[in-house]
Amino acid sequence: MKLYLNDVGILSGIYYRNNVRAVMSDVKSINLGSVYETVVAQELRAHGYNLYYYDNKKNGEVDYLIDDCDTLSNIPLEVKSGKDYTIHSALDKFMSIEEYNVQNAYVLSNEREVFVKNGITYIPIYYVMFFENAPVAEELLL
Repeated sequence: MKLYLNDVGILSGIYYRNNVRAVMSDVKSINLGSVYETVVAQELRAHGYNLYYYDNKKNGEVDYLIDDCDTLSNIPLEVKSGKDYTIHSALDKFMSIEEYNVQNAYVLSNEREVFVKNGITYIPIYYVMFFENAPVAEELLL
């Protein structure tokens, strides 16, 4: 189970108290992974997604799983802040498990280009604002 601070500004202040200029200037040497993960968590929750986290000793961890109602499966999301965003062994292992029936997977990163490679869609982190959650059946009845 992972816990996230609801306010990215406060989180950044705690982490980079004396080095906020590095965050504002997008200095590549600082690790913004937890900040990016918090941004994604906030945005997904704002769009009505339940957040699930995958952690398996054998396969590793995937940052988020969200429901894929179209395929009755999950969509794994990996959030990357570094330049090696195409390296994600846990996501690759997760996708290779046939029983999971994974049809779509995303890596959100600093990369500004959108492209698909080996069944994974790479998108800029701010594209998370376009993820739309289908209403749950019981919500349709209300």
